[in-house]
Amino acid sequence: MSTSLQAPPCPLWRRLIALVYDLLAVLAIVMVVGYVCQRITGGELIHTGDHAQIAWWYQPLQGLVVSAYFIVSWLRGGQTLGMRPWRLRLTRHDGSRIGLAQALIRVLVAGAPLLLLEVAPWLGMRVALWSVVIAWAVWFAIALIDPRKRALHDIAAGTELRRIG
Repeated sequence: MSTSLQAPPCPLWRRLIALVYDLLAVLAIVMVVGYVCQRITGGELIHTGDHAQIAWWYQPLQGLVVSAYFIVSWLRGGQTLGMRPWRLRLTRHDGSRIGLAQALIRVLVAGAPLLLLEVAPWLGMRVALWSVVIAWAVWFAIALIDPRKRALHDIAAGTELRRIG
């Protein structure tokens, strides 16, 4: 039996604290990518006028870079920067390392609530942001009732977050 399989499932509170740590890393990544893009475009990344306009490629690039941070971290050792101090590891159900397909599914399902931001032009930014927050709350609340403490993205990807050490 694998050591990871014997490890207890990660409680929701520990998962959320690790996520806060990861959000700090993501913020740094987004800032660096934004800075590099501003330098490459000569400061023309955002055009102002009647309405501020961001280059069409900028938000997809940010999404790709942030997704790559999570996917590479999960594939390399099953841990992001936020998971390390809390001794958490992402594994398959049998305790083995996850594969690329599982990492992609996990990041896509976890990020799906961000699509609700597209309703902002019609319903307003406040409604769109609250919709994202509520959707993520539901995604993670599932871990409270799942016997193995899995969030929705873990269930969809066939992964588990376990405490180690």
